[in-house]
Amino acid sequence: MTNRDIVVIGGSSGATAPLKTILGALAPDLPAAVFVVLHVPARSLGVLATVTAAATHLPVQAAVDGMAIRPGTVTLGVPDHHLILAEGVIRLGRGPRENMARPSIDPLFRSAAAAYGPRVIGILLSGFLNDGASGLEAIKACGGITLVQDPAEALADEMPRSALAALEVDLTLPAVRIGDVLADLVRGAPGPGRPASPELRLEVDIAAGERIDAEVLRRIADPAALTCPQCGGVLSQVRDAKPLRFRCQVGHALSAETVAKKQEGAVDEALRVALRIVEERAELVRRMARDGREAGRSAVGALYEERAAEYSRYADTIRKAVLLRLPPGDEEA
Repeated sequence: MTNRDIVVIGGSSGATAPLKTILGALAPDLPAAVFVVLHVPARSLGVLATVTAAATHLPVQAAVDGMAIRPGTVTLGVPDHHLILAEGVIRLGRGPRENMARPSIDPLFRSAAAAYGPRVIGILLSGFLNDGASGLEAIKACGGITLVQDPAEALADEMPRSALAALEVDLTLPAVRIGDVLADLVRGAPGPGRPASPELRLEVDIAAGERIDAEVLRRIADPAALTCPQCGGVLSQVRDAKPLRFRCQVGHALSAETVAKKQEGAVDEALRVALRIVEERAELVRRMARDGREAGRSAVGALYEERAAEYSRYADTIRKAVLLRLPPGDEEA
């Protein structure tokens, strides 16, 4: 192939508007196939219609396993399947979720890099956390071109900013310019290719649904004293990953930011459960103290009153910890 004929686009919250802008600027004679993964609810039905309306000059289709890759088309990832590119064909994978999502941006980007190397153009749009940064790094490592939406205009700027922090992307542009620049880039000759690493190919296979266990995981990661928030298994840190990320023995893949976000929620829930239990304990002991005094056992009553006061102090400490974690204005939560 004499041009860059594979375009992969990923986004999450706030990505629909820039995606519409980009697709609307593409001409009907686009000499490249476009693939899109958006992190949307598993049963969302409106994305295909939205993308179809935006790509006014190009046909839009939902991905089907075994579908041939054709230039001049836009293919959208479907719910609960990773969108994976192989030589000349589309594959749908039921491998583990990545950053709590399936389809996920990174498997699309990685598979494109492994199969098409310097022929790939990767575009990352608005979204939370740092999904897509690892996939962009894979595209860059295999000789492809990387673009990121300007964080200053992104509705959710975390994904673009994380990608810019993790690697040196080729271009950072507002959405209104990406479509025009893309029209020129796809007609350019690919640069020299670089072979995909065995580790990259293994992660593509995992997304496709290939078997993974502790022995397989050891090829790319080292055990860490952390727990997978999805299945409770042991996490392993992926070697030399940009950004920092983990996989468990089931294969769930999570960036460090995603793990931290899930841990934060678990800490909040644990504190609230602890507060409820300690307050209930204090109330029970107060009732036992009252019962003891009414029964004429003043010593027992005094002992329980002392314990009730102790539990009340514990509850106050936990309540302060909960309030410290709340955003301003949410003190009544």
